[in-house]
Amino acid sequence: MAKATFDELLQSGVHFGHLKRKWNPYMAPFIFDEKKGIHIIDLNKTITQLDTACAAVKQIAASGKKILFVATKKQAKDIVIKRVTPINMPYIVERWSGGMLTNFATIRKAVKKMASIDKMEADGTMMTISKRERLQLSRTRAKLDKNYGAIPDMTRLPSAVFIIDVLKEHIAVREARKLNITTFAMVDTNSDPRNIDFPIAANDDATKSIDKILEKITGAIMEGLSERKVVREKTKKEDAPSEEEVSK
Repeated sequence: MAKATFDELLQSGVHFGHLKRKWNPYMAPFIFDEKKGIHIIDLNKTITQLDTACAAVKQIAASGKKILFVATKKQAKDIVIKRVTPINMPYIVERWSGGMLTNFATIRKAVKKMASIDKMEADGTMMTISKRERLQLSRTRAKLDKNYGAIPDMTRLPSAVFIIDVLKEHIAVREARKLNITTFAMVDTNSDPRNIDFPIAANDDATKSIDKILEKITGAIMEGLSERKVVREKTKKEDAPSEEEVSK
């Protein structure tokens, strides 16, 4: 995966921060200038942070662990679905349910309930119950799918969480911190980067900016997954019995 360049981040509007009056003082080290009342993010520092974050997510993916993406703001939803679906990582784009991490056992029950309803539909059990019960189960399934449809394979807590807009997703940040789950995030000039392990100073409102950062992050994850696949295939080949052993 090619590293991000200054020009491509600039063209994607990654450098545009918030109004000066809305800034968070802890973002001062990442602000380059102020123009017409708007803070301008130092893209050279963004590049360094993004490279570091990409190296970290690549390592996590290569180890076979999951990274949960969280982005419930309107302009980020479709981008997350587009970028994250191909790498088979879990994501939340509708609503963050309180306790998604800290009360994970309950969340798993909800996901299992969804799987149970799917099984009833597949084996024909659904047709043996009343029409009213089928309707209730269908409504329950639709509700569960909306909230948890993108995390059915997350059987354990994720190793890391990638967040877009730490202000909006403050509950997710707090839960991850409480459980010592590694946090990655796009952090705009109105946010506090101190609670994020791998902050990436960037415009978290513009679709082009979000897409560009996610392109680099998911690309790094893809590389990690590819490396893991190569290692596993090599190990499998080495463990396979030789022709001499088979003939014996």
